Amino acid sequence: MTDSNKSQEMLTMMARSGWRITDQRRALAHIFASTDSYLSPKDVYDQLTAKYPSVSFDTVYRNLRMLSEMGVLEQFYFMEGGLKFKASCLDHHHHHLICLNCEKTLTFDYCPMEESLHLPGHYKIMNHRFEIYGICEECQHEAASVTSE
Repeated sequence: MTDSNKSQEMLTMMARSGWRITDQRRALAHIFASTDSYLSPKDVYDQLTAKYPSVSFDTVYRNLRMLSEMGVLEQFYFMEGGLKFKASCLDHHHHHLICLNCEKTLTFDYCPMEESLHLPGHYKIMNHRFEIYGICEECQHEAASVTSE
């Protein structure tokens, strides 16, 4: 999917949720459509204020949280890096492997929810997330080369 298509899909979801599509929200959609990495609220704020100097950090943060709640953005809490956001992959269900060192994220299609679960309380599951945190191969090699010097 192209950046333009991703951006348009995000804007369509905002409109369906009753949001007014402003230039700032178009810019917000473009920021997330054009990156595959996770962005902190400060990262997004810095990019938006370059074009819209009057935008407040609170406005950016509120929009990020609301976009996350509607499923447009995925949010993750990185141990050292705090809360970060990334555009949701809306065309298929997947989960993530996340490097604790560089925050590189790989997707994988295996879903543990497809297995037989014996959950307490007769819950009707509405949504779920599954993330695996570790150290990617590249960071492992970098660490090994530093310790061998």
